[in-house]
This record gives sequence, C-alpha cells and structure tokens, in this order.
Amino acid sequence: MADRDSPVFSAVSSSARQLYLLLRCISFAPKAQVQISEEGLRFTASESSVLEGMVFLEKALFTTFQYKAPRHSTPDSDASVDEQEDEIATNPTFAISLPSLLETLQIFGLSTENNANKPNAYRRDGYNNAFSHDVLGISGSCSITWEKPGNPLTVILQEAQITTTCDLVTYEPLSLADIPFNRENLVLKVIMRASYLHDAITELSSTNPQSLTLTASPTSLILSASSTLGSAIVEFDRDSKTGHISTNRNTNGNGNGTDKQGSGLLETFHVPEPFSQSYKFSHVGNAKKALASATKVSVRADEQGVLSLQFMIENLEGGGVSFVDYRFVPLVGEEGDETSTTEEEGEEE
Repeated sequence: MADRDSPVFSAVSSSARQLYLLLRCISFAPKAQVQISEEGLRFTASESSVLEGMVFLEKALFTTFQYKAPRHSTPDSDASVDEQEDEIATNPTFAISLPSLLETLQIFGLSTENNANKPNAYRRDGYNNAFSHDVLGISGSCSITWEKPGNPLTVILQEAQITTTCDLVTYEPLSLADIPFNRENLVLKVIMRASYLHDAITELSSTNPQSLTLTASPTSLILSASSTLGSAIVEFDRDSKTGHISTNRNTNGNGNGTDKQGSGLLETFHVPEPFSQSYKFSHVGNAKKALASATKVSVRADEQGVLSLQFMIENLEGGGVSFVDYRFVPLVGEEGDETSTTEEEGEEE
C-alpha cells in the first residue's frame, strides 16, 4: 500500500543553479513538455514545428532519483485485476510553464542578468554579494516531486534555514512531433568550440537579417546573412587555425567592408560534398543562450537539410557534462528568397 501511495517521481539536486542554467537554454517558448523516465527528465520546447530545443536532465545530476512508472489497466481486458495493474503505461508526459519553472529555480537569486550568459562567472569575475554562494559557503538544494497525473509539479528550494515550496500547474501534453533528423545520412558534421559559433552569430546579427545561410564545401564552412542594412560573412577554413570574418554593410549604396581574424580550429570537419541551406535567423538566434553556456558545439545537417546543433555543457557541480539539442527546419522556396526580394526593393527605392 505504501508503494502504491508513493509519488510517481521525486528527485533531489544539490544545485538548483545547474538545473536553471540548463533549462534556460531552451527558454524561447512559453511552455515545455516534460517526459519522465528511469534515465531522467526530458524537457522539449518547440515553435511551429520548425524549431525544437531539448534538454535532458539525466539522473546523475541528482543526488537522489526515484521513479515509479504509473500503472494502468485496460477496461475491456478479461484479465484479473492483479494482471491489469501489472501493465505499465508509457513514460508519463505533461506540459509546464517554462518561465514559471525558471523563476522558481532562481528564487534565491541564483543568477543575475549580467552573469546570465556566463555559467562560470560566479567564480571568475570576483562578483560576490551577501547572498552569494561564495560568501555563504553553501549551495542551494532543490527537491522536485510529481505525485501523479493531474497533480502539480512541486519544487522545494532550500537555502541555509530558508525553505520555499512552489506548486507549478501541469497541463495536458503538447501536440509535439520530433523534427525528423537522419543521423545515418549526414551531409555536414563539424565540431568546434561553442564560443566561435557564438561570436559568429553575434557578428551576423548586426545587420538584422531574416535568414542565415549555411554553406559548406570540403575545405570550408561559411555562415552568411544579409539585409537592407548590409551583409556579413563568417568563414571557417578546414585546415586553418583562424576563421576569417568579412563584414560588409551597405545602407546607402556605398559598401564599407572590414576584415578581421577570428578563432577557427574546427575539431571535426566532415563535408563529403558541397552543401548550402538557409534557415530563419531568429530561430538560430534562440540558441545563443546555449552557445554561451556550452564549451563545444556539434553542427550537423542531414540530406533533407534539417540542421542539428548539439551543445556540450560542463556541469558546475560534481563534474560531468550535459547536452542540449536544437533542430531547425530549413527555409524552402519563397521563404528562402524573401530576404533577397526585400533587398532588391530597398535598392530600387
């Protein structure tokens, strides 16, 4: 009877900050879908079935992790009650407000706006206040419990002698379908330091582009974007330790080009044949928080043009690494030509 009354899921983490830093990587959507399994928690955010972000909080991130798969019976079955109760349902899934969960995890001031994009800033920049971990010498713990389907997700935070309990409403699962990505037929695979790609996306965003074009050949990887404000190109050479960033802004018909050196160092470079595809820039821009927290990023594309960005993030507490995955559906037809059309109209004016 005690086992029957125990919650479906309960876990304790010694670092609410680590959970916050991982989940904020997919904070572009108002709701996230949560799937609980024996291996951990999978959080998935999506936008219009063309952008998907996923964070997996594996059980190793928690000091204790207990999961009891909910049992269900088949009403029309002729089996006995005991046999029906032995039937195990699929892993439970529900939706939750992602902003509310993030606000809860940082309720003790685990992050500040200035340090939001720097997961190691707490130790690196010397910033401390009266409530920082370095001053208090403690690490806020986090307990997460989900009793059963229909119940709220209960988050209990403890810091020193203060305990805060928050019940977050759960919703019916979102109508999400994973964006298909064929790992067996890759036309592009590049592994590089995340900071290089972060700098490249930041540089390209200066022209406020609508789309990002990713072009690869057996010798180089090129990211380009353009708008009425100008154009920018970032090129990484396969055999070079430096990437060449070429920027050209054009607002009045006169080009103003500058070239500067940026770090390249592509650890893995596999492009069997030329590849070129465009993606919505704002979608790719949503991954900047993950890029800022990650140490490495794997850039992959399959034969359908679906882009996958997988970020490796080093865990602050206890070592190890976690992964955040993004998938992007490419622009097709008129979508890909929309930016060029806008530029031509601006030039005619």
